[in-house]
Amino acid sequence: MAKLTVVPTPVGNLEDMTLRAIRVLKEADLILAEDTRTTGFLLKHFEIQNRMQSHHKFNEHKSVEQIAQRIKGGENIALVSDAGTPAISDPGFMLVRECVRIGVDVECLPGATAFVPALVVSGLPNEKFCFEGFLPQKKGRQTRLQELATESRTIIFYESPFRLVKTLTQFKEHMGDDRVVSVSREISKMHEETIRGTLDEVITHFTLNEPKGEIVIILSGLKNKKDRKTEV
Repeated sequence: MAKLTVVPTPVGNLEDMTLRAIRVLKEADLILAEDTRTTGFLLKHFEIQNRMQSHHKFNEHKSVEQIAQRIKGGENIALVSDAGTPAISDPGFMLVRECVRIGVDVECLPGATAFVPALVVSGLPNEKFCFEGFLPQKKGRQTRLQELATESRTIIFYESPFRLVKTLTQFKEHMGDDRVVSVSREISKMHEETIRGTLDEVITHFTLNEPKGEIVIILSGLKNKKDRKTEV
């Protein structure tokens, strides 16, 4: 039976590509790519010569119905983003939703995503956490920060290096300077780095050392009164 297969691709090191992902891309009738140039490099590396079609946030709303119908008609289509797992802060959700709506089979391969390694190496509690992705840049940002100030679970954010210090400073304003934070950058790349400490300490570090690369922020949740008494 034809289906949509969501295929994670490496966030850094190409060795993170799974054998199964390579096979699926080789067998697909069509590969939907967020950026065909980026995916073209990946396909060339693994000697995959299948057809590609652009599928990104600016055109996906126009094409999801047609693509879903093509799968229903018998085509096996694979979906990739530039890096990591599609639909996680990347295009993909709308197509998956349409396929589910019309009864098309959807499969997502396990594989690379940036926030899981960042969460594990943070040293912060990870038995319960919430994933926020990118905060709103303008409208709704302050309201969301106020809401998250009372979140007790560990919180995961994606952020641009150009906004990192500003975002950490806003966390400090809304949540206090003693919250523990872990900032990972360039996950699975040559210059991978994780900086841990209080918000004050990490703000100081990245004020003195300009951040570069893709950023994942892991922020400790609000400790309840019972936890505070235990620590004292």
